[in-house]
Amino acid sequence: MSKLVSLLFLIVIMISACRKDERITTDTDAKLSFSADSILFDTIFTSIGSTTKRIKILNKNAGALNISEIKLSGGNASSFRLNINGQNTLGTTNLILNGQDSINLFVKVTINPDAKSTAFLVQDSIILTSNGNKKTIQLLAYGQNAVFINNGNIDKSTSWTKNLPYIINGAVTVKNGATLTVEPGAKVYFHKDATMNIEGFLSANGSPNAPINFCSDRLEDAYEDEPGQWQGLYFKQNGGGVIKHAIIKNASVAVTSDSLSANANPKLILSNNVIKNMQVAAYIGYHSELIAFNNLVYNCGNYLIYAIGGGKYNLKQNTFAGINPNFPRKNAALTFSDYLSAKAYNKLEIELTNNIIWGDLENELSIQNKPGIAPQNKIIRNLIKTTATNFTAENIINADPRFTSKTSANFRVSNGSAALKQGVDLSGDPYFNSYLNKDLTNTTRTFPSTLGCYENF
Repeated sequence: MSKLVSLLFLIVIMISACRKDERITTDTDAKLSFSADSILFDTIFTSIGSTTKRIKILNKNAGALNISEIKLSGGNASSFRLNINGQNTLGTTNLILNGQDSINLFVKVTINPDAKSTAFLVQDSIILTSNGNKKTIQLLAYGQNAVFINNGNIDKSTSWTKNLPYIINGAVTVKNGATLTVEPGAKVYFHKDATMNIEGFLSANGSPNAPINFCSDRLEDAYEDEPGQWQGLYFKQNGGGVIKHAIIKNASVAVTSDSLSANANPKLILSNNVIKNMQVAAYIGYHSELIAFNNLVYNCGNYLIYAIGGGKYNLKQNTFAGINPNFPRKNAALTFSDYLSAKAYNKLEIELTNNIIWGDLENELSIQNKPGIAPQNKIIRNLIKTTATNFTAENIINADPRFTSKTSANFRVSNGSAALKQGVDLSGDPYFNSYLNKDLTNTTRTFPSTLGCYENF
């Protein structure tokens, strides 16, 4: 057996030696082939490098070809860089490519800071020459300036506008006593594993036509729906906020809150937001307080809402869709508990009204109370997917809401849905005029309303 292995090894060495000495053709009809004629990079923020993209160069001819030159047309001034055979470079010469073989050419772009406030174009090209044949591969990147914040503190009231995106690297902390106002249309992007800590107050009030974006700074298509790219928003002991008409996506946990309100005002109000693609959860509360109206929440790794250690939760007209194409989720989408530990618990108050609570599991609502403690819950006119038997009196149980298209994330309900015109009248609610009179798309609510975040007529 060992002799056979030695013989095979010798044959491989001989074949490799033959390939090294393969005849190089000078025929001008012997041309290279390419996997692409151009490369487009999505928006790249100034001074932040792009992802790496690849072009495959193929020699489909019988004989070897000498690629006499590969170079960037822009030379040293180019914003692009090449990687050939593991070497970062502006180009190379006399690269031998054997017949019926290929090589990968990698391209990356870093855009230098620029005075422009709007998106701008950066262009160059790769020029390859072989046997007198010249091939040009176009390179195009969209660049964008931004305000860069590296592990900074906001210790006085500050406003962020829509003029330039904000890029957070590390952590930014809104200090106690300070208010960060994020204006409609603003874009707040987070570099890998970045976070925002709120010890003061976050006022993020977008509008239906100009929502606020909280997401990763990777805007390439490959990262569009990738969870876990940044850490999320963390409301600490004295922190509070209002987030309305925002898109929060692709974090580990969208919102974490670790306490009740420090004063008579609500700890946190989430209204008319889309929260999606979280690695762990959309919201995690530790003995905390949440008011949530007209939100669409879906595609999160373990939970949509995870609230433990008691607290206060007022959730109305939300669509909670535990639809998880990429996550093997095992826990109820909405999970509440009064437990702090095996021996300690806190008061838990839950108000659920006019919501859709649906998903891939048999049970999508779990409320865990310490034995002997009477629940203080008001659960009225929700459509719930559940195996429990104590919600049946005033709720719609296990009736498919008939979402328009789960695969394309269209969570409006279709004609014939059990959620149509089933909601109780909320016009007397203290939050009606401020938050509940319009749905997620700013459509006026009429009662009995359609359950969930969208009003249907």
